[in-house]
Amino acid sequence: MAIYEKLADPRALAVFILTLFLPVLVGFFTLRKTRNQTDFFLGGRAMGKLVVALSAVSSGRSAWLVLGVSGIAYTRGVGAVWAVVGYILAELFQFVYIGRKIRTQTEIYQSLTLLDYFESRFNDRFMIRLTGALIIGIFVTAYVAAQFSAGARSLSAALGLGQLTALAIAAALIMAYMILGGFIAVAYNDVVRAVIMLIGLVVFPFYGILKIGGLDYLLQLAAQLNPALIDPFSLGLGATVGFLGIGLGSPGQPHIVVRYMSIDNPDMLRMSAVIGTVWNVIMAWGAVFIGLLGRVEFPSVNGLPGKDPEMIYLVLSAHYFGPIFYGLLIGGIFAAILSTADSQLLVVASTFVRDVYEKLIYEKFRKQRELIPEKKKLIMSRLVVFFSGILALILAYLAGDAVFWLVLFAWGGLGASLGPGLILSLYWQGTTASGVTAGMITGTMVTIVWKLWLKVPTGIYELIPAFACSTAVIVLVSVVHRALKRKSGADAAADTDSRTHGLTRTDTD
Repeated sequence: MAIYEKLADPRALAVFILTLFLPVLVGFFTLRKTRNQTDFFLGGRAMGKLVVALSAVSSGRSAWLVLGVSGIAYTRGVGAVWAVVGYILAELFQFVYIGRKIRTQTEIYQSLTLLDYFESRFNDRFMIRLTGALIIGIFVTAYVAAQFSAGARSLSAALGLGQLTALAIAAALIMAYMILGGFIAVAYNDVVRAVIMLIGLVVFPFYGILKIGGLDYLLQLAAQLNPALIDPFSLGLGATVGFLGIGLGSPGQPHIVVRYMSIDNPDMLRMSAVIGTVWNVIMAWGAVFIGLLGRVEFPSVNGLPGKDPEMIYLVLSAHYFGPIFYGLLIGGIFAAILSTADSQLLVVASTFVRDVYEKLIYEKFRKQRELIPEKKKLIMSRLVVFFSGILALILAYLAGDAVFWLVLFAWGGLGASLGPGLILSLYWQGTTASGVTAGMITGTMVTIVWKLWLKVPTGIYELIPAFACSTAVIVLVSVVHRALKRKSGADAAADTDSRTHGLTRTDTD
């Protein structure tokens, strides 16, 4: 029986539709709270510790965890856990250290975006913002396209829809409440989704383990299929290091960093770190166990829709549960997808409206420096969300990569191009604007070149060499730039002394 036939039951369909449209209702609720650009992009810097914790975690996990990690666990077993260890440790560090610093600094500088912060930190009004905007536009659009693709695949499998129809529905549902409420709608919806994901990634695998006869019996059955499925070190050193390297991308994700900027009290980020880390661990193991359960219940990938291991969540939930719970679990996939796609659309909007239009075009070419009315900026932000969503929809339709690997490419590109600059700007006073700009370009180029030509022969995830190269270039260019400035300053001083000495001699003569 096709898995979408289960949603033919009116109860399952009703629950599923409710989970789809609940975010839109939240968007209407938060519409009156969104009065200006700060509200739309940062929630007025008034978010509580629980909202920030769950929003940061939910927005970072997406379909990559629910579909991607469960699919990797189906194929490779418990070794898939290394794909989540890296980012869990990295985000724990971010909450406690990077989060507090960036929250404090951005309030001092009155920065609404990551590029705002870079400009103020280095007193650079053009190159950093322009370079960063181009990079964010490339990788975040690819990221959103991956989320749309995942949403379409889920809807297609769950409802039996065509790809284009499923894509259109996925995009419309995401953009609807984004246009209404901006960051506030996104943050509140992330909390709602976290609860839904709790069911999908905790209750679901726990029930499955009990149903199959317990954890020990599950591991025995998996070992009978392939002993490597229960060996966490079966991936080999290269793959394990590559998975751990995923964590390097966390500091460069604007949609995660902006969560730290939105909290009302930066001291509360320590508590957010505890909540977020616990939540990360729970969801990660849930995805791994779903993949392992699926491999035991459906040993051959030929039994999955399109022979795609990333569909195991859908197939297994239809196998285990009745209509109501099944409808909620399918909604849980959409919850994960929406929690990342909406955040990234917000990044695109802030990049275009704030970083490109307001700071690069309007302030540079406008003779009269009057402020742009808040109402106009809000309208523009909503229009950008709409049109960038359409562009991402087109890219999702054309894309052929699996969700897991497409997300990793976008994650790696952002992490390598923006992450090193952010960390060094916060912790090394020697960092310069030219260094950060060069690091952004290096991280982007190495990510793309490595992905296209070097990843297959080396087996190394592109984020790792790109992050290392970007960091090295920032340090090198910053050191050289400062040395040249000191030299030019010394030369200028010497020249001044020479001219002064010459004038004195003339006067004396």
